[in-house]
Amino acid sequence: MTTLETRAGMTISPYAGPLIMLLGMLMFALNDAMGKWLVANFGLGQVILIRSLAALVILAPFLWQAGLKSITSAEQPWMQFARVVFSSLEVFCFYYAVMYLPLADVMTYWLAAPIYVAAASPLLLGETVGWRRWCAIAAGFVGVIITLEPSRAMFTLPALISIVGSAAFAFMLLSGRGLRNTPDRTLVFFQVAGAALAGLAFAPFDWAPISSGIDLALLGLLGIVAMAAHMLVNRALKISDAATVAPLQYTLLLWAVVFGWIFFGDVPRLGMLAGAGLIVASGLFIFFRERQLKTRATVLPAVPE
Repeated sequence: MTTLETRAGMTISPYAGPLIMLLGMLMFALNDAMGKWLVANFGLGQVILIRSLAALVILAPFLWQAGLKSITSAEQPWMQFARVVFSSLEVFCFYYAVMYLPLADVMTYWLAAPIYVAAASPLLLGETVGWRRWCAIAAGFVGVIITLEPSRAMFTLPALISIVGSAAFAFMLLSGRGLRNTPDRTLVFFQVAGAALAGLAFAPFDWAPISSGIDLALLGLLGIVAMAAHMLVNRALKISDAATVAPLQYTLLLWAVVFGWIFFGDVPRLGMLAGAGLIVASGLFIFFRERQLKTRATVLPAVPE
């Protein structure tokens, strides 16, 4: 359909989903840039705690509308717990990494998560991955190694923390596949509440004085921006096909380069750009190949490819 699409009695432009997704990616990039600035001035646990509390305030009306049962009766409690552990580890690793590395470098590591998911899915989910996707996975790992620049930065702590964080993000995505029947708001609540508890545990050890209302507002705004980004992305996926909007997640890398240069004076390295190119190309190939095989499976018996 080339002009307008009607859903639930409303006329929706075919451009609405992509535009909302692009706005969501911009919000995520703003969240990341704000986080990089804030962790340079406040404690890591402190930033995550206040960020999470602000996000919970925004989320509260949606949870109230859904009722307490949406939380207490969530499926697979152990899987929910594992997802919370991975998501909390991921957010700590991310904010630690951006303290020491350019924003674009850190974002490149995180954009490799779908490649880790594809590599781990045969072992953990019993999914079949054919030779084409294995080639794309291998190319993605080469991209990560290029980004690491083995001769110079591969074994620095921030780089290793980035790898751990992006792997934790991948396992969070994997666990989410097993929780498809859990409402988005419930998953987000557990994720944010887990980060708040982890932040509360670490905040006393690196708490920095908040000298002004502006500082407190910025710390709270970090959580609000993150929640807005999640809501925009979820909305985009509801009104547009995933094949249309999901590839737009890679615009995060563009914003990371722009914000890193404007706010922090980071000039992209050639190795980072080359590695990012491989990672993005591999991620896009894996995504569209999986979509193609799912479509084919509705007509023909599944064939590993």
